[in-house]
Amino acid sequence: MLKIAVAALSLALLTATGFAQEAPAGIKRTPLQKLAYPDGYTVMMGTAEIPPGGASGRHTHPGVETGYILEGEVLMSVEGQPDQTLNTGDSYQIPAAAAHDVKTVGDKPAKALATYVVEADKPLASPAP
Repeated sequence: MLKIAVAALSLALLTATGFAQEAPAGIKRTPLQKLAYPDGYTVMMGTAEIPPGGASGRHTHPGVETGYILEGEVLMSVEGQPDQTLNTGDSYQIPAAAAHDVKTVGDKPAKALATYVVEADKPLASPAP
């Protein structure tokens, strides 16, 4: 079932050239692929692991994010939509520029595979109020 949300473990406060840098404390990011395509856009794929009690922090992306929860359970908050709980095997989509946050649920870590299609000349993520 397609679910909306998950910056999940989204890459808050990262730049398009620094997928694994500036992650919130305790969050492990692993870049897997980066491609300049189509013209003016960057496609990035990676995993994000968030510990129990952790959160990505409220942020936005200058393009769409889509992904899949590999492990664990998270609470997704996307601006203008009701909060959703996503479990292992759930997929998600986050519209461009939608403020969102993700938090682990329970006492186990969570892990997501995320793909971003973002404007090449902008940071991958920016903090949202």
